[in-house]
Amino acid sequence: MRAQHEELAEQKAELVELRLDWMRKRPDVGKLIKDCPTPVLITCRRKEDRGHWLGTEEQRMSILREAIIAGADYVDLEVDIAKSVPRYGDTKRVISYHNFEETPLDLNEIYEQIAACDPDIVKIVTMANFQEDNIRILELVRSANIPTVGFCMGEFGITSRILCGQFGSPFTYAGFSRNREMAPGQLTYAEVRNLYRFNKITQDTKIFAVVGDPVAHSMSPLLHNAALRKVGFDGVYLPLRIPEGTLTTTLKELERLNISGYSITIPHKQEALQATDISDNESEEIGAVNTLFHKGGQWHATNTDCDAIEQTVLAGLKNIPKLTGGLSDKRVLILGAGGAARAAVQAMLRNNARVTITNRSRQRGQQLASEMECGFLQWENRSTEEYQVLINCTSVGMHPNVDETPFPGHWLRESTLVFDTVYNPENTFLLKQARERGCETASGVEMFVHQAAGQFAIFTGQPAPREYMEETMRRAMSLGRR
Repeated sequence: MRAQHEELAEQKAELVELRLDWMRKRPDVGKLIKDCPTPVLITCRRKEDRGHWLGTEEQRMSILREAIIAGADYVDLEVDIAKSVPRYGDTKRVISYHNFEETPLDLNEIYEQIAACDPDIVKIVTMANFQEDNIRILELVRSANIPTVGFCMGEFGITSRILCGQFGSPFTYAGFSRNREMAPGQLTYAEVRNLYRFNKITQDTKIFAVVGDPVAHSMSPLLHNAALRKVGFDGVYLPLRIPEGTLTTTLKELERLNISGYSITIPHKQEALQATDISDNESEEIGAVNTLFHKGGQWHATNTDCDAIEQTVLAGLKNIPKLTGGLSDKRVLILGAGGAARAAVQAMLRNNARVTITNRSRQRGQQLASEMECGFLQWENRSTEEYQVLINCTSVGMHPNVDETPFPGHWLRESTLVFDTVYNPENTFLLKQARERGCETASGVEMFVHQAAGQFAIFTGQPAPREYMEETMRRAMSLGRR
């Protein structure tokens, strides 16, 4: 524990929590905190509070009192025991409440209960089941008279873990490593400090986010936060999970956080068009958007996928001697009928390509083909014709299902450009098989960087550091980061 403590100090941690309930034997608290490299918060959590303490409650209370007598900077006391542990010396009292099931409606009553226990810091941590739970707990933090650490756990809770400092929390919590996650959804210290730059977030920091379901796999936070840091823009970019069918109502609630822009991903690209005040012509023609931004008191919608797909395909065609001359009159097969497929169809049609759509859901595929005035092919017949360009706009092959493909390799022809919009992993099973068949390929990374650079320029008003973004993404993927 001391070795890891020193490592965190070298990484400039300002306060380190020592979870004594994780130690196998009863620790010598005085020895543990003597000459420690940073201020410490001593915590010894009970099993009913999702801790690892195996001893008696009397022994646990003895350890907490020992920590206070030894002069620990902070000690964590659960609200139900706080009044039985009197204040002593200079040790500050963090009085805590945890709820691992939900974010209860009576947050103000819980706060008042803790406030009556002589706290220096109030700590309220709950489980988020909706994005709205983050808003309620952040507003409690902002209105508190006593310094309050308040945020939510779980995948939905990342919003408040990162933004609680902007609302007044004196600190947030992070784990030492992925192997030491103390609570559901807890980020690592490196992520909180280096990726999201928690210590740099102020009242003036602009907030951006990617919304989707799922969204944990998204590399947008890594890419955009790296770009924001590179150009020196005061902003932070978060992943927000929003379940399908709830986008419009959730975005209304999230307006209370003053978010300036959103990247929209699966499955919200079509619903997002209905959640805005103003949409550009391309978004209307595509019927889907991937970018929302706030300007002049209104929400605007646009789509940077279309340009990104066009640029990626045209660049790939230049490497095939037989397919020179752009997309005009080229036969293109598009797999899928979601938001990305809509953008792909639009990109191909405006280059005068001959487009056919195929989709696992026949009804949805036929509907898109009718809307965009292009051909439709039943999913089971997708191998029957020859195409110069194949574009996968489904999620088949995306992490973690990396051994799946939407188009078996033995159906591919050597003269075809195979473009997979999936970027995680970059080298999908479809692309592996395509290269084995001698096909030219284009990866989702190329498209992803193109569309992200377009969003970045819209969000910040500055040119995107495109090369740096691509370098960042490829480096992260080579290290296996998701």
